[in-house]
Amino acid sequence: MPELPEVEVTRRSFASAIEGARVLDLRLGKPLRWPLGVSPDRLIGRRVGQTLRRGKYLWLPIGEEGGGLLMHLGMSGSLAFREDPPAPGPHDHFELITDRGVLRLTDPRRFGAVVWSDALDAEPAAKLLSRIGLEPFDIEFHGPHLHDGFRGRRVAVKQAILAGDVVVGAGNIYACEALFLAGVDPRVAAGKLSRPRAARLAAALRQVLGEALEAGGSTLRDFKDAHGVAGSFQMQARVYGREGQLCRGCGSVIRRIVQGQRSTFYCPTCQKR
Repeated sequence: MPELPEVEVTRRSFASAIEGARVLDLRLGKPLRWPLGVSPDRLIGRRVGQTLRRGKYLWLPIGEEGGGLLMHLGMSGSLAFREDPPAPGPHDHFELITDRGVLRLTDPRRFGAVVWSDALDAEPAAKLLSRIGLEPFDIEFHGPHLHDGFRGRRVAVKQAILAGDVVVGAGNIYACEALFLAGVDPRVAAGKLSRPRAARLAAALRQVLGEALEAGGSTLRDFKDAHGVAGSFQMQARVYGREGQLCRGCGSVIRRIVQGQRSTFYCPTCQKR
């Protein structure tokens, strides 16, 4: 699933190229998670504004009235922006056709979404965005925020990170990596995290996501940015995907367990309960 780094990498790869473009047409393929919520004809002739990101959502303003398209890549979605793209394939379910090129959403599993909202603070955008927590790069995100948000939770800290309501954007790979950097066992109950450990984890989340952005995100299967470039963070992972290999810090064997139907990789020596 594309996480915050992959979505931000995608945004950066097409945002400047499409800003100011005039919408010529909008094409829909098979239904996505939610209906578009606006007649495509209503958008023709409008100009595209500055593409923004909130968590794993992209906001594409269209026109001067404040409305826009809220986009989510779901489990397997990717966006491509090309001046002269090939004909749509069976998994291409949305195209915004402009005088500068075509923004196309390819989504084999169709868990992604493109929905119209009259404003970011209007429905449905307001409701969807209200469910997500702070980003690791937000100035308000720090150890006390993480500690207070996890207070009283019996769920494992790895699961609490993935829930996205306290901190958003750190998916499975990045949660594993951050917990390793912070020296926290992924099975520790989130509510038992001390303030010092919460501070270390907050810093580790910020560091790992920063590294992922520099590496262009992670490509385990099919993620590519809007120019078709794959990410490489998975090549520098410290624990993720390294079951049975030696920890680069202490030499212990990296282990894998399953939490919430997802693989968790950790070092039993470096990460304490």
